[in-house]
Amino acid sequence: MISKITNRLKRTVQVFFTGQIHAGKRDEIPPIIPEEVTEFKEFFPRDKFFIYGHARSGTTLLTRLIRLHPDVHCNYQGHFFTRQPTLEALADSPMIEAWLTRRSNRWNRGRDLSPVILRAAVEYVMEREARQEGARIVGDKSPNALLNGESVRRMRKIFPDGKLIFIVRDGRDAAVSHRFQAFIDATQHLNRRDWAIRADFVRDSAPYMRGERSIFTEKAIRRAAESWVQNVTETDRMGKQLFGEQQYMAVRYEDLLETPWEAMSRLWNFLGADTRLPELNDILSAELNQNPDAKWQQQKASEIVEPLQKGKSGSWRELFTTRDKRIFKEIAGAVLAEWGYPAFTE
Repeated sequence: MISKITNRLKRTVQVFFTGQIHAGKRDEIPPIIPEEVTEFKEFFPRDKFFIYGHARSGTTLLTRLIRLHPDVHCNYQGHFFTRQPTLEALADSPMIEAWLTRRSNRWNRGRDLSPVILRAAVEYVMEREARQEGARIVGDKSPNALLNGESVRRMRKIFPDGKLIFIVRDGRDAAVSHRFQAFIDATQHLNRRDWAIRADFVRDSAPYMRGERSIFTEKAIRRAAESWVQNVTETDRMGKQLFGEQQYMAVRYEDLLETPWEAMSRLWNFLGADTRLPELNDILSAELNQNPDAKWQQQKASEIVEPLQKGKSGSWRELFTTRDKRIFKEIAGAVLAEWGYPAFTE
């Protein structure tokens, strides 16, 4: 506390004598206060929600399904709170802090105006599209595997009244899907060993599809398991802790495939959307028969996609080697069990 006061005094003196402030680190942006949230509801009345999930856990599928409801609009990859630089970068500077906290600035009502500026930016971006779509509920889906629980904390500071949906997929299937995405859409991140595995898979995929050869290096399978465990554990814990059952809901990707109407009805009701609308179930069924991601990957790298069945649950059973199973069980076995995923069978 003393160091914070000292830093503020130094910056105040600096601004007073020079009219400028040198680059450095600003104080943490404070959370928005309830009175400001109430004011925002008057200007931006649409309810807001955010979809989080680990990479390749079905966030895109959920977005396609959730916005089938005429009252709900959802776009994606705003990364307001989930990827650096986050929304806070707009005010993450001592000069911006000095401006928004300056005592002569009567617009700030005597406190840091940063959270108001940040929320206004998100509200406008989200509502301008929702207004065009005629929707009264609007959301953003942005995978949060890079910031995990921290992304929940950042959301809570600016949208304490928002709702958070967290989608979870069997970490083994998520790892397989993410690996093939790297082989197809993110080859710039592959190292020499990755390229060798990719080339070998293209030449002869059969040993890989029988679990005799691994699509992962040992480092890659460990990293995949650790990343999934951290994301699922931190996000769920922070979601429950900071938002509670009225504003936080988790859904499994597998439930969207196995019982889509039950899963989506639960989510739409959570958002406050009427599920009694006629033909909504039929529209949902028709959308589930589409797979635009699979079509895109087929066009981009058919030599890799051909042996695979996109979106399938349990692909890891065919593709995991004995080593992959052992490592993933060691790191993620307990968390998989907590979420009701089937145990490993040797």
